[in-house]
Amino acid sequence: MNVTIKYAAGSDIGCNRENNEDSAYAGPRLIAVADGMGGYAGGEVASSTVIGSLRSLDAEALPVEELKDALGRAVAEANEKLRIAREERPDLSRMGTTLTAMLWNGTHVALAHIGDSRGYLLRDYELLQMTGDHTMDQLLKAESPHPEEQGGEPSRLSHVLYRVLDGRDDRDPDLQLREARVGDRYLLCSDGLSGVVDAQTIYEVLEAEAEPAGAVARLIELARAGGGPDNITCVVADLLDGDPASGGAPLLVGAAAQ
Repeated sequence: MNVTIKYAAGSDIGCNRENNEDSAYAGPRLIAVADGMGGYAGGEVASSTVIGSLRSLDAEALPVEELKDALGRAVAEANEKLRIAREERPDLSRMGTTLTAMLWNGTHVALAHIGDSRGYLLRDYELLQMTGDHTMDQLLKAESPHPEEQGGEPSRLSHVLYRVLDGRDDRDPDLQLREARVGDRYLLCSDGLSGVVDAQTIYEVLEAEAEPAGAVARLIELARAGGGPDNITCVVADLLDGDPASGGAPLLVGAAAQ
């Protein structure tokens, strides 16, 4: 069976930032979102470097058994490029970036994730968060012997990341190999969206908007309406019957498009 993805991507500076440190890519076999950090230039360099490095994966389909390893190697290569950039430019010593990326082969998809950008799956009228945030808040909750006693209020540690890509060693992402079904809708986004728009509203938008571009535009609009405290970036992709070669042109948004 031939399977293709129909995709859209968007990125907005938000309401309070002076520059956009997010980057994203969407193509026939690869979608990815990266949320950069580390100062005025550092975040832009980090996210655009990683997204630019991963683009080479958007080529011929790989065998299913190679998908996850290929994506893992590509993330390691991107992290190595950050290491080189940090050595060449001391002003970038604090830069880093999150990454959530998906690589398709027919009805299987590899997922790589590090940081607090997120990946969601809408399937059979249910919204599943496929990724876990690599924040200190979530780490402490996971290690607590009584997680049910954790308070419901957001913690000050909810934005403190303990795993990102920053050119240092031992920056391995979470890797998954998942079954993908025709009819699935996927959302990758930076925390500029997920930190402002709740999961129920995200679900309602993904269900209501027939086209990926409409869903992207509406989600960004809602994040801005909620104050837009950070850059807002998202990719929406639908899995459809069809020839992958019939997909549209690849899209770059955010810092990577500059």
